[in-house]
Amino acid sequence: QVQPVESGGGLVQAGGSLRLSCAASGRTLSTYAMAWFRQAPGKEREFVAAISWNSGTTYYADSVKGRFTISRDNVRNKVYLQMNSLKPEDTAVYYCAAPNQRYRDLRYKQNEYDYWGQGTQVTVSS
Repeated sequence: QVQPVESGGGLVQAGGSLRLSCAASGRTLSTYAMAWFRQAPGKEREFVAAISWNSGTTYYADSVKGRFTISRDNVRNKVYLQMNSLKPEDTAVYYCAAPNQRYRDLRYKQNEYDYWGQGTQVTVSS
């Protein structure tokens, strides 16, 4: 098993930036596709960004494309989400997710991920 742990959330003004980090205990992340999801108040959890195990491919939700960048450092066993040009509608709890299977490519559906962190709050003020 693996336990993702997110960090880096906080309060930022619109137009600002944050970088979220995801570390994991219990298992290496380096051979697994990874993803970020988010859940805003009163809304369902939604996909944000995904990355293949070797960083060969990335995929983004249309709402964050061009503003967010997902990356990973397999030596440090971490995954990152760089968020630029933040908007109030980006306010949400952000979750890092890891699968149980070693997918050859990235995955972006929630039911393809088995392990979830507790989330980190991102609040963007207008």
